[in-house]
Amino acid sequence: MNIHDSQLLMPGQMIDVQGSADLRQIAIERVGVKGVRAPMRWRLGDGTEQPSVGLFAMDVALPADRKGTHMSRFMALIGEQAAALDMSQLIALHREMVTLLDARRGRIEIAFPLFLRKAAPVSGIESLMDYQVTVVVDGTIDHAVADLTVLVPVTSLCPCSKTISDYGAHNQRSHVTVTVRSSEPLSLEALIATIEAQGSCELWGLLKRVDEKYVTERAYDNPKFVEDLVRDVAARLNEDKRIQRYVVEVENFESIHNHSAWARIESDA
Repeated sequence: MNIHDSQLLMPGQMIDVQGSADLRQIAIERVGVKGVRAPMRWRLGDGTEQPSVGLFAMDVALPADRKGTHMSRFMALIGEQAAALDMSQLIALHREMVTLLDARRGRIEIAFPLFLRKAAPVSGIESLMDYQVTVVVDGTIDHAVADLTVLVPVTSLCPCSKTISDYGAHNQRSHVTVTVRSSEPLSLEALIATIEAQGSCELWGLLKRVDEKYVTERAYDNPKFVEDLVRDVAARLNEDKRIQRYVVEVENFESIHNHSAWARIESDA
């Protein structure tokens, strides 16, 4: 359609520039919106909902003969989300997006902090821990895959330092980043708990002195290299038959070096 030909329009009708033809005949793999912040709720495995703020990105494939996509439709989808999100709901949202944009395929990415309440190991005092979560749904309306990524902080204590020292051992905070693709939805909080259990010790937002004693001694009795930590997480993921593929990365922010120790394992599936 020639966008300057007003004779083709009904009275009061506005020109759909995005829907017009493009003569360059170059397809666009991904076009959409990113950096959109919006309030959201994440539904946990027990059915409870945790409020958060999500950073949304949505895009679709654009055919070579179409000038543009309808950006406002992405924003409308984000703004109309009233239900709490989980993996199943995100797959449904992806299907709705691809249909609404009349696209061959599309991608949704949401990054958000998840806050979980944890009880300290001895005193039982409760506090919040935050975990950075990213969920990606990518594919066609008939075949979309969902990848779940979570960053879990833990404590790691150096086995070499413990062995060679007359007393004490250096330890540090470690970030364990796990991405999984599963045959069925996983409980995010259960995955986090599995990862935390592989560290020299877990972290908590608030500790009393009795808890600090426990954490110190627990880490000392459970030393792990970065290689141990990444292997232990991978071994636990291998035991879960629902997990089709995974990537595990561990970064130790070394307390006696001005650099990090790092390891990565990626499943063959």
